[in-house]
Amino acid sequence: MGRLDGKTAVITGAAQGIGALMAKAMADEGAKVLVTDVQDTANAVKAITDAGGCAQGMKVDVTNNDDLKAMVETATRDLGRLDIMVNNASIFATLTPKPFFEIDDDEFDMIMRVNARGVHQVMRAIVPTMIKAGGGKVVNIASGTFYYGPPGLSHYTASKGAVIALTRCHGRELGDKNIQVNAIAPGLTESEGIIANKGFDMARTPTVQSRSIKREMLPEDLLGTLLYLTSQDSNFVTGQTLNVDGGKINI
Repeated sequence: MGRLDGKTAVITGAAQGIGALMAKAMADEGAKVLVTDVQDTANAVKAITDAGGCAQGMKVDVTNNDDLKAMVETATRDLGRLDIMVNNASIFATLTPKPFFEIDDDEFDMIMRVNARGVHQVMRAIVPTMIKAGGGKVVNIASGTFYYGPPGLSHYTASKGAVIALTRCHGRELGDKNIQVNAIAPGLTESEGIIANKGFDMARTPTVQSRSIKREMLPEDLLGTLLYLTSQDSNFVTGQTLNVDGGKINI
């Protein structure tokens, strides 16, 4: 038996990279998965179904309330229910690190709208369904940048600080509804997007040296924590942010 047998999981930002890997990991553990993104999800869905899993894809913009309403309706109608929500959609790998005084208002607002307000909008859309079903699990993908404030990424860091704050508030507000809300704060991860962005090359060696476990972080390093937070193993855990960064941050 898989750890997520009988569950339906929805994940945003899952067309490729870390999101696609997370979607497949949940499917491998028995969940039916709704793979969503603003990009084409066909390859991510195919990877799951080719491995014998159950998945469906759809285009969803986390800042569009109509898209989110359709997402919830699709999960409940086509996959039977909505037990797990993974808020992974985020703008990061395409960013060009720059001093904060060179970040214009439009770029700042775009990052906050997708990375932070998007979590708020998703939660507002899914909570009535989860409450009606008697509970659920939410995992927000935050970032370890919040804890040390790297130069060149102030807007991204602020948006992920907001995700951690929302995790704490939502966990507090939904605890008596049997909805556990937690976050994962990854370190710099060698996703395909980060590998392709030369702007992050200068951060690799210092990041590895700052870790207790002195190697590059791979997307697969996140999966154990994800499955813990989406399974019954974490039924008495909520409002928490777990750092998965090889020991860079100790709090």
